[in-house]
Amino acid sequence: MKRRLALTGLAGLGVTPWLLTACARPPVATHWYELRSPPPGPVPAARAGDGALWEVASTVVLPGALDRETLVVASGAASLQPLTGHRWVEPLRDAIPRLLVADLAVLRGPGLVWRAPVPPGVNPARRLRVEIVTLMADTGRQTLRLQARWWLTDSRPNGAAPGLGQADVHIPLADASVDALAAAHRLALWQLAVRIVESAPV
Repeated sequence: MKRRLALTGLAGLGVTPWLLTACARPPVATHWYELRSPPPGPVPAARAGDGALWEVASTVVLPGALDRETLVVASGAASLQPLTGHRWVEPLRDAIPRLLVADLAVLRGPGLVWRAPVPPGVNPARRLRVEIVTLMADTGRQTLRLQARWWLTDSRPNGAAPGLGQADVHIPLADASVDALAAAHRLALWQLAVRIVESAPV
């Protein structure tokens, strides 16, 4: 009887019982994902190219949809769907530059890749700047697509004009799980690093 009177009183205040029930629901559980540091695939023999030291920009340009902690997938012709309750431990704006430098260092060899700003005494001959254009799974979560471009500038006197490189990487997802989606992000970044090293001067 008391509960009925309480609900009646709340209804008089404009608060409906169904709204109270909705508010009483537990919050959505949060699942955390990370882009792990170890390379996700076989590591080829180091390819130093011309042996020049690289300075990699400390930031990577990302589209606005990726500048958030929640994982996102494509939806329909032009929509995006945030995956509620599924979040990155480390924002992509921080994880991508860190991993890119680490992957490039593995692929080129020790001491040849540095993240800006370089410490005193290190004199890089080339500077690398990277932009991620697309990093998104399709609506059916079957494929993750990464589109990127980069500029490798020769910082030495009378150096060559900046070289523009581009990559369009498609990663098949193992399944429709969010875990597979997160793992595909890591593999795509590794393949991007491979493409950058392969395109460098020799």
